Amino acid sequence: MIENQASELLEKIRQQFDSSPYPRIPLDKSPKSDRYLLYIHNLVTPYYLRNQKFIETKEKVILDAGCGTGYKSLILAEANPGAKIIGVDISEESVKLARQRLSHHGHDDAEFYVLSIEELPKLDRQFDYINCDELLYLFPEPSVALKAMKAVLKPQGIIRSNLHSAIQRFNFFRAQKVFTMMGLMDGNPDDLEMGITVETMKALKDNVSLKATTWNSAYEGEDGKERILMNYLFQGDKGYTIADMFNAFRAAELEFISMVNWRQWDLMDLFKEPDNLPAFLTMSLPEISVEEKLQLFELLHPIHRLLDFWCGHPNQAQSFVPISEWTDSNWQQAKAYLHPQLKTSEFREDLIASVTEMRMFSISKHLSLITEFVGLDNAMVFCLIPLLEQPQSMMSLVQHWKQVRPVDPVTLKSTEEQQAFYIVQQLLLRLESLGYVMLELD
Repeated sequence: MIENQASELLEKIRQQFDSSPYPRIPLDKSPKSDRYLLYIHNLVTPYYLRNQKFIETKEKVILDAGCGTGYKSLILAEANPGAKIIGVDISEESVKLARQRLSHHGHDDAEFYVLSIEELPKLDRQFDYINCDELLYLFPEPSVALKAMKAVLKPQGIIRSNLHSAIQRFNFFRAQKVFTMMGLMDGNPDDLEMGITVETMKALKDNVSLKATTWNSAYEGEDGKERILMNYLFQGDKGYTIADMFNAFRAAELEFISMVNWRQWDLMDLFKEPDNLPAFLTMSLPEISVEEKLQLFELLHPIHRLLDFWCGHPNQAQSFVPISEWTDSNWQQAKAYLHPQLKTSEFREDLIASVTEMRMFSISKHLSLITEFVGLDNAMVFCLIPLLEQPQSMMSLVQHWKQVRPVDPVTLKSTEEQQAFYIVQQLLLRLESLGYVMLELD
């Protein structure tokens, strides 16, 4: 009985995406200007978070599980130069569009197949990275899909996936229940069902809770159809909590690595004065697990539609000394990498111009990872120029700084090695904490 229901639901989902392939993004749209999307889809980012090591993407094999019309596949191809991209989806119409999209943008070696997640072993491939975006929450049991991906994941491989938040998205689940009761989701929602949805929502008073919390004019007209389907008439949509997410990891025997937007899940950011908490919180918060911290954040401040995470095989993370514990001896052996998403012609030109024009350099203009502006003093920018070409050892950057600033501008004495070392160290610490630079020990 349960198996038949799951099969019927899968067929409904397949029909929905065959008739309305998702996402509806124009074929010629390029993600090259969206540095943040490229940053989170670059294997370098989660690999460094897990191992404090840089990894080359050339010849890596990347799976886009549930590729839809291929826009995320294109992002993966652009973000991971030299990697082999393979996409699968249950919708034949979506797969056709994905092939066209990647070919249109010059990625002719990408491969796409009409397959379900459970059929992944048929590919007879092992993957370095698996992207499963906006799909896992459609499974009656997420751990089933996670196990299927784990089976084709290399030992050091990483999975990125996400679940809809049951708390943040609660009002949309109420709406879906309403339209299920109206019979709009008995079959494959089409123009008729979408039209009834719009008419119903517009007919409600503006102060009715469901309308006030979910509706806006963006759902109206031709452009709103995709939003209607993905929110009000989404077959199989289901919400989960952080506890559900970790239970799925345990059931699939996978290890949590990080939330994808981890900077926006910092529990301490929710307090007015993190350094002056009530005594109970001061004593208890440092002792709780990562899972409990994320649960507390979710309960206190459920702002994230997606519980977006990275995970992998258990006990495969490489051991390393956290940067916060590095000694001077460690620093002397360190190597610095500029994140690949900053290695663009625009970044290079702006960086060099800020030096020649002696102005502040806005690094956040090129890659915005936090809400605040991030600027670098003109003198500090000199340290980044060598990183444009290749990774640099800590000591080579120290020598570079001494050449740039041979004299202390205040004392007019020769710049000492220790002084240059400290300046470069502080700059790299700041840039690493913000995600612009990666540091590893040779």
